[in-house]
Amino acid sequence: MKTNQKLILASSSPRRAELLKSAGIAFDVMHPTADETLHPDETPVEFTIRTAREKAESVKVGGIVLGADTAVVMEGRVLGKPSGPEEAISMLRLLSGKMHEVITAVCLRTAEKTECFHVATAVLFRDLPDEEIEQYVATGEPLDKAGAYAIQGGATGMVRRIDGSYSNVVGLPLCEVVEAMNGFDTVESQRSESPASEISC
Repeated sequence: MKTNQKLILASSSPRRAELLKSAGIAFDVMHPTADETLHPDETPVEFTIRTAREKAESVKVGGIVLGADTAVVMEGRVLGKPSGPEEAISMLRLLSGKMHEVITAVCLRTAEKTECFHVATAVLFRDLPDEEIEQYVATGEPLDKAGAYAIQGGATGMVRRIDGSYSNVVGLPLCEVVEAMNGFDTVESQRSESPASEISC
């Protein structure tokens, strides 16, 4: 897959950029626009797919565009980014000791083709004491994260188990993204020769 086409990441998320870099994939970043408000009639999957598609469609196609959106879902309720510390504490209390789902939708688009899909990962939190929750929220990290936590950051020790893709919880299901990109014969993928670039589903 070597052409003059490039991958364009339609995302403002540094975590998604870091994941693509870790896979040795060359890309440019463009900041997208999308209506990230959950519509009353939308399921969590429909919400994330719509948002990922809107992000991909908001960027001018100059190769292949990747849009993505991640939602934390607890008992059918979408937990977005908390509005402030109090809501972050409330979200973490809700997740404490329970299993929830992280859904990331991905939309890959060229001028000729669009493909959207989603990946779901189950995440189990251990029981979290209020003091630990408050200390974590005080760091400020949860305030711009869906579900009020970063599995790759301060919440690492809060997660007892995950069933599914770890990178999906961070913000981009790398294995599935690479598989989908293989179906776009106009994609330029520059892979590193290092072992770190090997991805297994």
